[in-house]
Amino acid sequence: MIISCSAVLFDLDGVLVDSTGYVERQWRDWATRRGLEAEPFLRVCHGRRAVETIRLAAPQLDAEAEVARFPEFVADEEVRLDAQPGARQLLQGLPGGLWAVVTSGIRASAARRMREAGLPAPRVLVGAEDVEHGKPNPEGYLLAADRLDVAPAGCIVIEDAPAGLEAARAAGMRTLALASTHSRNELRGASLIIGRLPVVMSRPIDEGIELLLPGVAD
Repeated sequence: MIISCSAVLFDLDGVLVDSTGYVERQWRDWATRRGLEAEPFLRVCHGRRAVETIRLAAPQLDAEAEVARFPEFVADEEVRLDAQPGARQLLQGLPGGLWAVVTSGIRASAARRMREAGLPAPRVLVGAEDVEHGKPNPEGYLLAADRLDVAPAGCIVIEDAPAGLEAARAAGMRTLALASTHSRNELRGASLIIGRLPVVMSRPIDEGIELLLPGVAD
């Protein structure tokens, strides 16, 4: 299947960078050192900012205070993170001004993870500190579209988590759900569910972007 769009917006963890295990380990470390069970946080952490994760999983805690103290409990050490299969080729094939990354992590960590994975730096990177409301609120995706000067309806969002898909749909964008972190059943709200990242088709820049979805029938 081939689909067309004006711009592609990516989530980071689980979509471009194979960092799901690393993210979960950080949450386990934090919960253990705080004397908390990790499972409630792991159930909702993917695709969400830390502050929203804590509000959902442990409303009795002061989420803002906990996030401010994260560095005391979790070391964001430089580890070797791999790119998701096909991510490097996909980003290198996209026009630089027609793609962006919208992550629930902070910008500095996101940029480091992309660099460690050998991925090109985006011209537009929206991080946790850039929005008042994180995913599933559409604010981050709408901000990225605005910075790219592209209408939301012309954007395709590639996500791996239900919260991110909800954010993209609320922004009026089409969604591709990459089944890397969650089951296909959990990703049913997406426009399409894919097992691997798309491939960019050759096309003049003023005609937009065409993406080939391997393994997806027309």
